[in-house]
Amino acid sequence: MNHGWLEKNSFFMLIGIILVVAVGGAVEIAPLFWVHGTVEKIDGMRPYTPLELKGRNIYVREGCYTCHSQQVRTLRDEVERYGHYSLAAESMYDHPFQWGSGRTGPDLARVGGKYSDEWHRAHLVDPRSVVPESIMPPYKFLFSKALDYRDVGQMLTANRMVGVPYSEDQITRAKEDLEAQTDPNSEGADDFRKRYAKADVRDFDGEPSRITEGDALIAYMQMLGTLVDFKTYRAQAPEHRR
Repeated sequence: MNHGWLEKNSFFMLIGIILVVAVGGAVEIAPLFWVHGTVEKIDGMRPYTPLELKGRNIYVREGCYTCHSQQVRTLRDEVERYGHYSLAAESMYDHPFQWGSGRTGPDLARVGGKYSDEWHRAHLVDPRSVVPESIMPPYKFLFSKALDYRDVGQMLTANRMVGVPYSEDQITRAKEDLEAQTDPNSEGADDFRKRYAKADVRDFDGEPSRITEGDALIAYMQMLGTLVDFKTYRAQAPEHRR
C-alpha cells in the first residue's frame, strides 16, 4: 500500500491515528459494559470477612501471588490435581484478582480446608518442615506481629465503593466482627456467623491471647475455594443468553 503521502501530511496522519485508537479502544472497552452478564450468580458466595480481608491484604503484601496462582484451568490434569476449574464468580469480590501468571508453588484456589491450621502454621514458620523440597522463604514473623486492624472499617467501605455488597451493619461492626471470628466463645460470635455464612470461627494461629497477622493470613487461606458447593453446582448459561 502506498502510504507515503499519509506520512508526509501531518493532518491526515493525525486523523488516521485518532481513528485507529478510537476503533481499538471501542473493541477493548465495549465488552466491559456486558461483563456482568457473563458472571453466574452462585449460591454461597459472599464478601470476605474483615479478618479474611486483612489476611488477603497480607497475602498481596508479601507477594504470595508471584509464586502461587489462584486459577484452576479447565485442563484435565489441573482439574484432577486441584479440583473443579475456577469460576468467574469466585473472583467477583477480588480487587485486584489473584489469578497469578506463574506457579513456583502449587495453585491455591482450592486450598481451603485441605490442611489443618497447625499445618499452615508449621509451613509458614518453616516451609521445609512439612515440604522438604520447598523453596519458599519462612514467614515466622507473622505470628509475632500483632494485626493492625484499626482501618478495617475503611477497608470495607472502600470495597463497597467498587461494588462489594457490604452492608452498613457489616461496616459499622467490622472491628468487633474481626475479633469475634478469632474467638468462638465471644459474645459477638453468633451475630458474626449471621453476617458471614460459612465463615470459620476459631483461633487460627494457636495463640488465643492475641490476634496476629498469622491469624488473618490463615483465615484467608482456609476459606479459598470453600464457598461454592461443587457437589450440587451445575453450570448455567448467562441470563442474556437464555
